[in-house]
Amino acid sequence: MNVALIKTKAEQFLASELQAKLAELPGSRAKRVEAMERFGARGLPHRQVEAWKYTDLRNILKDAGPVASAKVGGVVDRAGLDRVLGPFAALDTQRVVFIDGQLDSGLSELSGAFSVKPVQPALDAEGPVTSALPEQEAIVDLNRALVSAGVDVSVAAGAQISRPLLIVNLATSQTGAFVSIRHRLSIGADAAATVIEWHGAISEEARGQQTVVSDVVLGDRAALQHIQVGLEGRNRFSLVTTGCVLGAEASYRAFQLSASVALARRQSFIRYDGEGGKIDISGLMLAHGSEHCDTTLVIDHAVPSCESREHFKAVLNDAARAVFQAKVIVRQDAQKTDGKQMANALMLSPAAEFDSKPELEIYADDVVCGHGATVAEIDEDMLFYLRSRGIPEGTARALLIESFATEVLDKIEDERVRESLRQVVLGWLATGVAGDAS
Repeated sequence: MNVALIKTKAEQFLASELQAKLAELPGSRAKRVEAMERFGARGLPHRQVEAWKYTDLRNILKDAGPVASAKVGGVVDRAGLDRVLGPFAALDTQRVVFIDGQLDSGLSELSGAFSVKPVQPALDAEGPVTSALPEQEAIVDLNRALVSAGVDVSVAAGAQISRPLLIVNLATSQTGAFVSIRHRLSIGADAAATVIEWHGAISEEARGQQTVVSDVVLGDRAALQHIQVGLEGRNRFSLVTTGCVLGAEASYRAFQLSASVALARRQSFIRYDGEGGKIDISGLMLAHGSEHCDTTLVIDHAVPSCESREHFKAVLNDAARAVFQAKVIVRQDAQKTDGKQMANALMLSPAAEFDSKPELEIYADDVVCGHGATVAEIDEDMLFYLRSRGIPEGTARALLIESFATEVLDKIEDERVRESLRQVVLGWLATGVAGDAS
């Protein structure tokens, strides 16, 4: 017996928004309608979907803002953009800027070492596309149905680009908007580059929801450092999905930061298509109040002799909640796989919650795989040691929290980017933690 899915208010509204704005959105209407039909068949993910057990989006997302098919927020100049970018404004980067889901060519540098084109033609093209994104994933389908803009970025084979590409996604709407952006990143064989995706809000008054999907393909022996910074705002929901396919001996080094956002779900799907590939993905979740951060990873070792490393940390205050799910799949032919994952949480309040769900699904027998997780409070012995040296208690607590949080930043190879992230983390600690510790 088939049971009809009862649509929530948010699901009904998003479907009606597609119909209302279909003529305004770029690209193939048929592909958008097909994607919305797939989304409609499943609806928003909920706790009965195993991968969304700890982030019941169907229950949390009561309402959705109008789909951003045109400019909906205020005017942003370069000085205003630099202000919200903070330490990232000082980096020497090639910039591509989106304001409320629309490309701002005046604030962007479209010509440079990276080839940057609109993504829509690639999305509408017929024929097979190499991608690690799941074929049946509700948020990816929702993004495909409602995407308003994005970039198709490519790096030529053999190119060694030292100047990073900074892709800015800035929210300004105070009335609330639903923004969907899609990117494709293609790094040619033997090429190396750094791409930074920065998501933020112009002010605390910015409201709304967003879906962002990045499709990454690395050629043989290509190397990408992929930094994703999420500072979307305490009145915003952010759903960010990344798919990455690695060629032979390719290297994918990623770092994800989530802070100061009402709800953030950052999910990554990574697949090895060639032997000798390596990934190192790490990150930091910072949350206080009632904020909710979810990091979900699926690492697919589909070929032999590949290496994966995942290390995430969380600092949680008040009634904040963080989720870490990491599934490593080792296929039957993927012998000589080396995979390790670790999650660490620092709890600053008895009301905070950390849910860790590591998974190893192994079908090969010649592998080295392991996982671990720790949950702890401030080390009282270390606190006593610092206080015995004349350091005030508040300062001592702040130093211990800072040491825990910033340790994971050492995985970032680019010193300039690493220092920019460190400044963001210290700023969050000063506003979200230090006041409680002093």
